[in-house]
Amino acid sequence: MAPTFSSLENTPDPYRRVWRSLRPGLAATGAISAVISVLMLTGSIYMLQVYDRVLASGSVPTLVGLFVIVTVLYGFLGFFDFLRTRMLSRLALRLDHVLGAQAFHRWLGSAQPAAQPLRELDAVRGFLSGPAMSGLFDLPWVPLYLAVLFMVHPWLGWLTIGGAGIVAVLAWAGHRMTQSQIARSLTDDAIARDFADRSQRNAEMIRAMGMVGSVGARWRQLQAAGLAAGQQAGNPAEVIGAASRAFRMLMQSAILTLGAYLVIQGQMSGGMIIASSILTGRALAPVDQVIGQWRGIGKALESHRRLAAFFAADDGLAPVVALPAPTGQISVSNLVKLAPQKGRKTDAAQLTDRPRLLDGISFDLAPGDAMGVIGASASGKSTLARLLAGSWALDGGEIRLDGATRDQWDPAELGRHIGYLPQQVDLLPGTLRDNIARFDPEITDAQVMAAAIAAGVHDMILHLPDGYAARVGGLGESTPLSGGQVQRVGLARALCGQPALVILDEPNSNLDAAGEASLARAITGLREAGSTVIVMAHRPNVLLATNKLLILSEGRMVKFGDRDALAAGPNLHVVSSQPAPQAAPQPIAAQPEVAALAANAS
Repeated sequence: MAPTFSSLENTPDPYRRVWRSLRPGLAATGAISAVISVLMLTGSIYMLQVYDRVLASGSVPTLVGLFVIVTVLYGFLGFFDFLRTRMLSRLALRLDHVLGAQAFHRWLGSAQPAAQPLRELDAVRGFLSGPAMSGLFDLPWVPLYLAVLFMVHPWLGWLTIGGAGIVAVLAWAGHRMTQSQIARSLTDDAIARDFADRSQRNAEMIRAMGMVGSVGARWRQLQAAGLAAGQQAGNPAEVIGAASRAFRMLMQSAILTLGAYLVIQGQMSGGMIIASSILTGRALAPVDQVIGQWRGIGKALESHRRLAAFFAADDGLAPVVALPAPTGQISVSNLVKLAPQKGRKTDAAQLTDRPRLLDGISFDLAPGDAMGVIGASASGKSTLARLLAGSWALDGGEIRLDGATRDQWDPAELGRHIGYLPQQVDLLPGTLRDNIARFDPEITDAQVMAAAIAAGVHDMILHLPDGYAARVGGLGESTPLSGGQVQRVGLARALCGQPALVILDEPNSNLDAAGEASLARAITGLREAGSTVIVMAHRPNVLLATNKLLILSEGRMVKFGDRDALAAGPNLHVVSSQPAPQAAPQPIAAQPEVAALAANAS
């Protein structure tokens, strides 16, 4: 019994398993191709009978009877050809149905940023339902036509085999010459598309700074590289395809010439000449069709290899036990994050050569704690936020939530209890309600409005023409929002559902005084509700709502402890994103915004 869609979606490597589930359908398609190949002999046999029987006897009833039989056989041929096409299209849809969502989920959580599994899946699906697949199914039945030609006369069979051998050599040469270029073309195309997508997302900045020409020139350079690689892959295919078609026509003429000679020698009848020519064309047609689609076949094979590697790299997802909802207790021990890998090195070399973005970070927070993380630019604050939120994988140490490491939780279930506001906030195409609700159909309108009120964005949304139904984040009729508005909507999204752990990466970078006051109230409300809050900040105002402080410097932990105790320390400093011009940075206790910390505490 073939696996069901739902069972395949949850397997560690569904790509191999879905292909196994498609085997019965592909086998049935092969059987249908066998019937089609036999029915393709109809034209040759009919031509042989007309020339050798009907014309010789002059019998009109025989001609009519033969034509009726041919009509019925061609009707069956059309039906089976339609059936094969329909089966291949349904198999392609099944492939996408099983793998589409899985590829999307794994891609979002993948450590392979250059991977494009959705585009690769589109290429494989298009190939599976395209004409090249029909040609490949017809290839195994070429010996059938050769066998019939040998029955007509051995010389005709050997001549056709020789021609097919030449065509096969051309196909093999084309594959060898285009394989590497096709892989390079796919990579260059992906780079150009990624650059275009990122440019579109930053269109306002590009237009404002007069970068349209230079960015366009850079895109043209990347696009030209992809087109050049594609053309280099296509040049041999074009030459070989044209040579194959011309050679196929030459073969038919050669068969006619040899057939005429054999008729003159009295070794076969005149009708066999036409039948042999048709048979030869039919024997070489699948090879010619495959060669004509060679570039598409090569791209599909390359996409197939990349998909197999993508799913294999993400293999090993063990089933997890459903744990209770997290309370917000978090324990971080000796956390290490390395810089991205460059080139191919052994694991030992990577650990030795790659610089450490974070090294030896350790702290513990209880439910209701709010920790501020401060430090100079590039000290590792955003890196720590990504690791705590789970968007990046750690390279050493461990992060435990309620005593369990992240891999012991179901990712989707754990994510519902985590709120994350990244440094660069972006809204997905949809309504404001969709974005705040995280596109979760189980989130109610009351929860959405509660999160918006907590983030101080409820009144702003109500003043929009469509309110919570205003569309954002996409093209066309998208509602324009300021940077501060987008950040506050992102904050509402992070707060939606009262998550147990909330991580905010510079949440006040685009906020005015009213926005910062709303942010402070939101953090206080989260703490009162028992949530744990971690805030990365350059501007110290937000620290007023915290009770813990972590100070980073060049990826290392300088201090961690009670906020008021650290704020009173004489040798600690806060580095602002816009420091005032002075000879030396002020101590943290001397900062005007932070000096109130001790006063508030007393």
